[in-house]
Amino acid sequence: MSDQWTSDVSEDRADPNGVTSDVEEPVLAQSAAATEAAAEAETDSANPSGEPEEGQAMEELRAMLRGQAGDWYVVHSYAGYENRVKANLEQRAQSLNMEDYIFQVEVPMEQVTEIKNGQKKLVRRVRMPGYVLVRMDLTDESWGTVRHTPGVTGFVGNAYSPVPLSLDEVFSMLAPSIEEEPKVGAAKPAPKVISDATAVDFEVGESVTVMEGPFETMPATISEVIPETQKLKVLVSIFGRETPVELSFNQVAKI
Repeated sequence: MSDQWTSDVSEDRADPNGVTSDVEEPVLAQSAAATEAAAEAETDSANPSGEPEEGQAMEELRAMLRGQAGDWYVVHSYAGYENRVKANLEQRAQSLNMEDYIFQVEVPMEQVTEIKNGQKKLVRRVRMPGYVLVRMDLTDESWGTVRHTPGVTGFVGNAYSPVPLSLDEVFSMLAPSIEEEPKVGAAKPAPKVISDATAVDFEVGESVTVMEGPFETMPATISEVIPETQKLKVLVSIFGRETPVELSFNQVAKI
């Protein structure tokens, strides 16, 4: 019996995997599954399937505007002096210790393609000539600081008790600079064919409706027709003041 017991023990020692193989196999399988899951997670992280980056940027901008202190107001400036007014107002707020009341000054900008000497060039220009946006807490002191800044001709609306812009109004003015940034690798839309009949189908003084861009659905009056570049210069009424805007023929519709 002693020999038999010794023989059984020897057989067990001779084959150590006889006991551990059943345990290690599921452990290895679990490890492989975990590695595969980690790889899939990394792939998902590198290529998210959520909403497009542009949509996220828009939502982030809206959330940021909603959480900011103060209200946004619009001031008149001399056309062509918008950025100088911005610099003057920022310097004035600092020198007069009004930074706790005047938080931010913005000049809405846009990117447009201009044709010069037969070549297309992407340029950045003031979107609403003669207007500057100011985020501030309105007090007598902050009102005076803004109103008496060189280049400022007054607040839009009630001169002494201006009405702040709504969130949607501010968003529509500041969002285009993000929307118009070209996407890397994005396919260019096919150019729209405009007939010669369309090129001469607009007249100065004619009323049209803006169909695209930040002024979409707004009425406008044609002030100049440029057949060579198939563009129009129109006047859009913003805050009770006519603002010149340049649009393509296909960005407006006859009323």
